Amino acid sequence: MHLRSILLPVTAVSRRDLVERLLQLLVGLGLYGVALGFMVRGGIGVSPWDVLALGVAGTSGLGYGTVTVLVSIAVLLLWIPLRQRAGLGTLLNALLVGLTADLALLVIPEPPSVWVGAPMFVFGMVLLAFATGLYIAADFGPGPRDGLMTGLVRVTGWPVWIARTVLEGGVLLIGFLLGGPVGVGTVLFAFGVGPLIGIFLPRITRLRTSRSAKLAAEVAATR
Repeated sequence: MHLRSILLPVTAVSRRDLVERLLQLLVGLGLYGVALGFMVRGGIGVSPWDVLALGVAGTSGLGYGTVTVLVSIAVLLLWIPLRQRAGLGTLLNALLVGLTADLALLVIPEPPSVWVGAPMFVFGMVLLAFATGLYIAADFGPGPRDGLMTGLVRVTGWPVWIARTVLEGGVLLIGFLLGGPVGVGTVLFAFGVGPLIGIFLPRITRLRTSRSAKLAAEVAATR
């Protein structure tokens, strides 16, 4: 099997465009991990996938970040029968987010009360939405979980909301049964992160598209 059949091509209008987008991708993934750290430390619940990761971590003795990486790899394996193609951003997402989250948890203190923990969670959720906008707008491929959802939609013909409900409902149930933390934050995430991404992603994408167009014009002017 050729790599080009399973990997999305990396394209750029110039070397500078590629470097800038790679930097944007790495910053976005780093901030995503930090955001997860704040949400976990908030102590009022986490997203469905993190309920699963924390549930597995609690029963296995592995670290949260390590489990996050392993779950991402397992999800990528599910891409194979769906014939989804991974991008550079997909692979870096799978490897870096969990590691960054573990580093964030080393430095972010436990909140003394829920009155501190709840704002920490909300800050983490807003930061996660911003980070999502950064790494998606860099255009190096979807994250493992998003790619699994879009693959299911393409193969089954289900509406997006059904595919997302089946996936996130399933991992939430498994995580809960394993002892993962489900709480108010889980509900806030379910209803809040989509609109927040809807605020950040279009704006960041417009800025990135405009910047790439400017770099393309500079390249054309030198020819």
